[in-house]
Amino acid sequence: MGGFEDDEPPSKRARASSVESANLPENFCYSKSINPLGGTMARPLASQGKEVMVGSKGVIKRDEFVRIITKALYTLGYEKSGAVLEEESGITLHSPSVNLFRKQVLDGNWDNAVATLNKLGLLDENIVKSAAFLLLEQKFFDLLRNDNLMGAIKTLQNEISPLGVNRKRVHEMSSCIISSPQNFLLAFPKLGTEASDSRLKLLEELQKVLPPAVMVPERRLENIVEQALTVQREACYLHNSIDGLSLYVDHHCGRDQIPSRTLQVLCAHGDEVWFLQFSNNGKYLASSSNDKSAIIWKVTMLLTFDLLHEGVQQCSVLPLTFPFS
Repeated sequence: MGGFEDDEPPSKRARASSVESANLPENFCYSKSINPLGGTMARPLASQGKEVMVGSKGVIKRDEFVRIITKALYTLGYEKSGAVLEEESGITLHSPSVNLFRKQVLDGNWDNAVATLNKLGLLDENIVKSAAFLLLEQKFFDLLRNDNLMGAIKTLQNEISPLGVNRKRVHEMSSCIISSPQNFLLAFPKLGTEASDSRLKLLEELQKVLPPAVMVPERRLENIVEQALTVQREACYLHNSIDGLSLYVDHHCGRDQIPSRTLQVLCAHGDEVWFLQFSNNGKYLASSSNDKSAIIWKVTMLLTFDLLHEGVQQCSVLPLTFPFS
């Protein structure tokens, strides 16, 4: 499977970027580092930029940091940039064995993929069995898709069942053997309509099963950034911004961002308003007053309030119950 051309649509490049370095030609190599300002620059010396930990607090492992950046580049479709980073840093995203394993999965070479899986040095037997189950499950459905019924039966009986994994799933697969070929794909929609689609999905499933040190989880960098932004927003005591959070600065809402301008005055009550409460969905506002009335207001798309219902009764300052929530 070759690399991606620069003139291909970005959507295609992004979709297929999960293939990562396994897509690059076997003889792909950068003999010298590239200077973004033009020309070339010498490789960094072995003593330069080789700190084990990076960051001001010294809690980020350099090799992990570089790998998730490389992973993000491939995921975003920047195949050449990811390859350059691997070459220049000397830190590969995956080991040669893992790259071979990924290529075998994408090529549908299931028997060799299982053999390579057993050579990855995984210590947890349950992880090995779970990953092997995913591979053999895909092999089983590929055989059914190609009308190789006997091959599918042998795979199920001799390879999948002995694993002792996910018995319920094994029974579902058995039912596919007696179903029509047209029905089994409907029963398992995650397989996709094309082999290439199902194999990319399989790689994503394998990433969830295998240790992250073996295969870097998909979109790990994005998840870390989102977690950081969420923590900043939740820690913002005066949070009142409707704009998206920026990556350039730490999020903080100042006092000057607290609403201080009157947009609408609700004049229906004839005395002091004692209680206000919005509904859970934010579409209604309830108010009760010393004039013994309670009013439910509807919040419009323009963030104004229309009187929806008014009742005269004995009111208290206890929370109101919304029938509209």
